[in-house]
Amino acid sequence: MSAIVLGGQLARLQFGTDEIALVVSAGLTGATLAALIATFWGDRFGRRAMLLDLALIMGAGGAIIALGSTPIVIGAAAFIGMLNGMGRDRGAALILEQAILPSLTTAQTRTRTFAWYNAMQDAGGALGSLAAGVPILVATSQGIPEVNAMRGGFGAYAGLMLLCALAYLFLPRSVESTSPKGFQVTPEAKRVVFKISALFSIDALGGGFITRTLMAQFFISNFGHEGVNEAVVGQLYFLALFANILSHFGAAYLGRRIGLVNTMVFTHIPSSILLITVAIAPSYWVAAGLLLLRESLVEMDVPTRQSYVMAVVKPEERTFASGVTGIVRMGGWAVAAGCSGLLLRYFDLWTLLIVGAAMKITYDLALWYNFRHIKPPEEIEVKSTS
Repeated sequence: MSAIVLGGQLARLQFGTDEIALVVSAGLTGATLAALIATFWGDRFGRRAMLLDLALIMGAGGAIIALGSTPIVIGAAAFIGMLNGMGRDRGAALILEQAILPSLTTAQTRTRTFAWYNAMQDAGGALGSLAAGVPILVATSQGIPEVNAMRGGFGAYAGLMLLCALAYLFLPRSVESTSPKGFQVTPEAKRVVFKISALFSIDALGGGFITRTLMAQFFISNFGHEGVNEAVVGQLYFLALFANILSHFGAAYLGRRIGLVNTMVFTHIPSSILLITVAIAPSYWVAAGLLLLRESLVEMDVPTRQSYVMAVVKPEERTFASGVTGIVRMGGWAVAAGCSGLLLRYFDLWTLLIVGAAMKITYDLALWYNFRHIKPPEEIEVKSTS
């Protein structure tokens, strides 16, 4: 909800597209800083306590955005509140949760567990996308200014973060690290994590040009004459996230059949090609159809990627691996989102979508070349038994 409502609120406050992109970049920068803290101090501080604090701080940031009117205030609130304009939970909380999950399952069911984890996230995201249209409906039915209705959307965002904090209170103590005073990372693990993180940075830079906030603005600015507004985009992303949910389980199925790396790469490349076609689509309905096709593929690399990274390191190295790969991705998003704010002063938005797609294809090819021979335990076991 927040990624779509943010663009609508800032546009009605007369923010330029470049200023909107810079606010998104500020939020991603704050999320990156929080991810650093979670990676190197999260286990010492306590996973449950840090998850609780993150939710409370995010709620406070959302409340300030609901009340703010200037780029400085809203940008600062986005930074402090770790607002993620990508439209997905990819912050410090994910790093801690991702480190927790493998200890609750087996190697054979690990990818399926991550599929369920991402499916539940996307289910919430789908409902949030629908909720993004509520402010417009309220403004129309009640006759209030649309900007005030958008502010109410961020008030709801703050309230939902408080509910999230309440849920974290009920996590059992078993989620804590077994070595909270620190962890030792082997040179082999560092080599694998840093190498794959370097490749993830290319993917993240490409993704930073394609934040959901900017995608929403792309649809509204290009197809507004066809009646496209935040409510329409919210409905579109509801369907897109439903496609994502189905794709997570498809990814788990393919991962068992053709391997995690192959699933990551050979579903991601077609999704990037489809993004290019979205950028040059002649009408909203064509662009929407192509986007839904893309969304049925683009997230298949997420549970497989998370499962793969957690599988190729030792249990005590998982927070480190989750954190470093997460930091690189968020840092790449923040840098690209900031650059897009500057580039949009000289180029049309659709050109950035093409650049982002090209970078993602480059990442996919490099990932397959470098990691096709490094197998997770369950794939080694299958190969040895066959």
